[in-house]
Amino acid sequence: MLLYDSAMSGNCYKVRLLFAHLGIAYERQEVDVVDRSGRRELLGDLNPGLRVPTLVLDDGRPLGESNAIMWYFADGTPYLPDDAYERAQVLQWLFFEQYAHEPNIAVLRFWRHYAPEPPAESDMAARRAGGTAALRAMEAHLAEREFVVGDAYSIADIALYAYTHVADEAGFDLDRYPAIVAWLARVREQPGHVQISA
Repeated sequence: MLLYDSAMSGNCYKVRLLFAHLGIAYERQEVDVVDRSGRRELLGDLNPGLRVPTLVLDDGRPLGESNAIMWYFADGTPYLPDDAYERAQVLQWLFFEQYAHEPNIAVLRFWRHYAPEPPAESDMAARRAGGTAALRAMEAHLAEREFVVGDAYSIADIALYAYTHVADEAGFDLDRYPAIVAWLARVREQPGHVQISA
C-alpha cells in the first residue's frame, strides 16, 4: 500500500499510529502541506478533497480521510469495539475530533509553526476559544474513565491523541488538564506506539 503522507500532520499520524499498532507494512510518499501546488495532479484521481492522508490499497483502490482509513483497518480488531452502541460512541468522538477539536487545535498549530503569514488576531482568538472548549470537554469526559470509549483503547483515542499531544505547539497549557495528561501517558504506553515524527 502507498500512503500519501505528511510527517507534521496529526491526521496522517493517526493512520501511521494505527498501522504501527497493527503491524501493517506500507510505503510513504511525503506531501508538502504548505505548498499545495501540484496537489490536483498528485491526488485528483484518488481523493476529491485533495488532502492527506490518502491511501492507495494493494488492489489500487483509494481511500481518503484519516478517520475513514482508521475505521476501515480497525474493523475486526481490538481497536474498534464489536458492540453497536460503543461503535456509535467511537463515531461520536471521531466527529467531535473533526468538527470541534482538529479545526481549532490543529489549525492554531499550523498557523504558529508552518503558515507563511500569520492570520488576524481575531481568528487566532476564535480558534483558541474553540480549542479550549474541546479540551475542557475531553477533560470532563476523561476524568471518569481511562479511555475515550468503553474500557479499552480504540481509534477514538488515536484520533484525539494526534493533535492533543502536540496542543502545546498550538499554545495550550496541558498542565491545566490533569485527566488529559494522564490519558496521554496511557496512550503512549500502548504496544507499538510510535512518535508523530517516526
